[in-house]
Amino acid sequence: MLFNSFGYAVFLPIIFLLHWITPRKWRWALLLAASCFFYATWGPEYIVVLLLTIVISYYAALYMERAGKQRGRSANGKKNRGASPSAKTVLVLSIIFCAGLLFFFKYLNFFSENVAALLQRFSIPMQPFTLRLALPIGISFYLFQTISYLVDVYKGKIPAERHFGIYAVYISFFPKVMQGPIERGESLLPQLHKPRRFHYGQASYGMKLMAWGFFKKLVLADGLSIYVSQVYDNLSSYTGFSLMLATFFYAIQLYCDFSGYTDIALGSAGILGIRLSPNFRSPYFASSIKDFWGRWHISLSSWLRDYIYIPLGGSRVGRVRHALNIMITFLVSGLWHGASWNYVLWGGIHGALQIIEGFFPWNKKSSRFQTDRRLHAMLFIVTVPVTFLLVCFAWIFFRAATLQDAFYVIRNMFTGIGSPYTYIHDCALQLGLTFRNLVFHCLPLIPLFLFDLASLKTDVIALISRQRFFIRWPVYILLLLVILLFSEKGVTTEFIYMQF
Repeated sequence: MLFNSFGYAVFLPIIFLLHWITPRKWRWALLLAASCFFYATWGPEYIVVLLLTIVISYYAALYMERAGKQRGRSANGKKNRGASPSAKTVLVLSIIFCAGLLFFFKYLNFFSENVAALLQRFSIPMQPFTLRLALPIGISFYLFQTISYLVDVYKGKIPAERHFGIYAVYISFFPKVMQGPIERGESLLPQLHKPRRFHYGQASYGMKLMAWGFFKKLVLADGLSIYVSQVYDNLSSYTGFSLMLATFFYAIQLYCDFSGYTDIALGSAGILGIRLSPNFRSPYFASSIKDFWGRWHISLSSWLRDYIYIPLGGSRVGRVRHALNIMITFLVSGLWHGASWNYVLWGGIHGALQIIEGFFPWNKKSSRFQTDRRLHAMLFIVTVPVTFLLVCFAWIFFRAATLQDAFYVIRNMFTGIGSPYTYIHDCALQLGLTFRNLVFHCLPLIPLFLFDLASLKTDVIALISRQRFFIRWPVYILLLLVILLFSEKGVTTEFIYMQF
C-alpha cells in the first residue's frame, strides 16, 4: 500500500477514526494491527522478517538490562548468578543477527559476485552463488532503528521496553516503516505510552503537511521523473545539455520524492497525536557538504554520526584518523543505500568532499567568516550554489545504472557547450521539450523554492495557519488545485527510497 494510492486514502481515515474512539489503553493494539496490515499488503512473507526482528530484539534488550543490573550488584560485593552470557555478548549477537538479515537479503548476491570476479582475476574458477530474493520493504530502516535501540539500552541511555505490544508498534509503526524516519527509543517510545488527546491544531497541521508532501511527490517528483527516466534509461541516445538537465531534474525529483514521503509520514502520525522526527531542512540551501548532511535524511546522518562516526573516534583524534573516520562513515552510508559500487563511490565522493572542505578557513568556528555577518552572508551566496552543483555531481553515480553509465554522463554532459544556443536547442529537440512543457514542469518549482527558503527562518505551515481566513484558505485551495491540475491522473508510482 503506497501513500499515494487509493487504498491509503481509505485506510488512513478509518484508522484515524478508530484510533480516537478506541480506549486509550488499547490504542497500541489498534496501531499494531494497522501497522501489520499495512506492511502485509506488500506480501505476507515480508512480515515474518519484521516480526522475527521485533521478538529477538525485544528479549535481547530485556536480557541486557537484567544482566547489567546483575553485574552492578556483583560489583557491590554480592554474589553473581553464574556464567550466563554478558550484556555485551548479547548486544554483539543481536547486532550480528540484524546485520546478518540485512546482508542475506540485500548484499549476499553483491558479495558473491564480487568475490567470484576477484578470484577469477587470479585464475581461480568460481561461479557466484546468488539467490533471487525480494528485498523486504523498509528492512534497512527498521533494522537500523532496532540496532540503535539495542545499543541505547546496553549503554543505559533508555530502559528496555517491557510492553511487547508498544515495542512492536515502535518498530513497525506504519507511517515510518517503509522509508523512515529512523526513530530513536527516547523520542518515540514515551509518546506511545503517554495518553493522547485529540488536538485539532496538531491534526490540522498534519493534514497540511501531508498536502505539501503530496504536492512534492505527485506534481514535482512524478512530473520530473518522465524526463529523468527518458534520459538515464537510454543514455547513449543523449549528449550535452540533455544529460545536465536530466541530472538537475533528478536532484529535484529525488528530494521531492523522499521529502514528500517524509511529510506524508509525519502528517499521518501527527493526526494520530504522534510526532515523528523531521528528516529534511531545506537541504539544497546548504552552504557545505557537512551542512548538507545536517539537512538531508537527518535521521540517517545522525544515526551514522552516533553509531559509526563517534565510536570510531569522531573528531577527537589526529587529522589523518579523523579523515579516515569521515570516509568510513560515508562509505557505510553509500553501502546502506544499495548493493552497488555506484552507491559506494557516491558515499566516497561525499566523504572526500567533506574532508577537503574541512581545510577551508570559513568552516572554522573561530574564523572571521563565521563571526562577521556581512562576510558570512556574502560567502553564503557563493557556497550554496557550489554545494548544490557538487551534490548534483554526486547524484550522477546515485542515479546511473552502472559506473560506466555515470562516467558516460560526465564525459558527454558538456559536449557543445561552446555554443550556448545550440547546446540548449539540441537538448530541447532530444527531449521533445517545448516552451509550454518546460513552463508546465518548472512553474511548480517556484513554490518549492520559496517554501524552502522561508523554512530557513520559520515554520511555513504554522505561519500560514496563523493568517486570517481570507488569506490562508486561498492558499490551501490553490495548493489543492495545483495538485489536481499538474499531477498524473490514475497513475500510482512508487517512492524512490523504497528500494533501499
